[in-house]
Amino acid sequence: MRMVTLGLKSLMLHKLRSSLTTAGILFGVASVIAMLAVGEGASQETLDQYRAMGVSNVLIRSTKPEETQQTSSTSSSWSILGYGMTYAEADRIQNLLPQATVVRVREFQRGLMHGENWASKMIVGTEVAFLDVANLRIKEGRWLTELDQQHQANVCVLGASIAKALFPLENPLGQTVLAGVEDRFEVVGVLDTQGRAASPNGFTLDECVYVPMSSSRRRFGDVVRNPSTNRWESVELHEVKVKLPSSDQVEDAAAVLRFMLQPAHATKGDFEITVPLELLRQEEKQRRMFNLVLAVIASISLLVGGIGIMNVMLATVTERTREIGIRRALGAKKKHIVQQFLVEAGVLSALGGVVGVGLGLIVPEAITYWFGQKTSVMATHVILAFGISAAVGVVFGLYPAWRAANMDPVEALRHE
Repeated sequence: MRMVTLGLKSLMLHKLRSSLTTAGILFGVASVIAMLAVGEGASQETLDQYRAMGVSNVLIRSTKPEETQQTSSTSSSWSILGYGMTYAEADRIQNLLPQATVVRVREFQRGLMHGENWASKMIVGTEVAFLDVANLRIKEGRWLTELDQQHQANVCVLGASIAKALFPLENPLGQTVLAGVEDRFEVVGVLDTQGRAASPNGFTLDECVYVPMSSSRRRFGDVVRNPSTNRWESVELHEVKVKLPSSDQVEDAAAVLRFMLQPAHATKGDFEITVPLELLRQEEKQRRMFNLVLAVIASISLLVGGIGIMNVMLATVTERTREIGIRRALGAKKKHIVQQFLVEAGVLSALGGVVGVGLGLIVPEAITYWFGQKTSVMATHVILAFGISAAVGVVFGLYPAWRAANMDPVEALRHE
């Protein structure tokens, strides 16, 4: 404790120099914590989205063939383009995987209206199990039922965003939504906020309106006009969601599905299979690599701060040469001199580390508040940053301490 007190007194003799040296460590620690917090927050956000998609799910998506996309502008607007998954293939998947839950999905972009409120969003025709497979949550009201499917009921469940857009001042339950020109649906439920993309069509789950599959087929049919190409397209199913009993079965099931569907779609290549579990593993691997790169970049600041400590301590040794000689003449051993200068270097780095940790905890909160970017400060990152700062002080203080301890006492006493 006495050595720490002596070290603090020595540093206080040059307040500005000590403060500037401490600042190097301070900003280094803060940058390490802040950068890792931003990287961790972004990674967690992506991982949460993949987990929400379901780690035991396999998603089969209908995609427009590439050659069709290139020639659609020159094709006749009266021709009908057929592609993607079919009801028969969904039935085959159910028979092939009897323990799995297979959910069919159809999507239509329509203008939705209630009173004076209007929005162009996505109508999703689907089945009862969609709520569980897509990991959705009901906020109020109810979800679609088997009775709705059997009776082709004109009922719908609204996503959180579209509910606010169409019903900003009233409860949507029991109200009617006009889809297109003449299709009316009664609102029976509203979903909780999901914050996830529904599909590559640019809409989120919160912007979609969900109706029974049977009602979707009766009201909209299987042939629709694509608003982007102004061409008629025949797509029976835009997506098939397959939920397996266990995540251990996902990869094998995906391989079987690829083998089953590939022959029928080989020429068009009009489907793609997404396995959230595989995406999750890839993202976790990338996150570890990304955090490592961020830590290395941010640690350079600590390295610069350590060089500053060494520079200051070498200058201190030169200034205090006579003091060192006197201490040696009075019986101080080399280890005492080494301890004195190491303590001073350690105090500099520790002070910078403590203040840097405080600043490093504030910066991520400011980033989240001002820019809306999710951040996540982990205890391991804080301990790592502070530990590196302490180690930097000791390592870069060793040479000045060794140089001070190995001075010739006689020469040191002669120094003016």
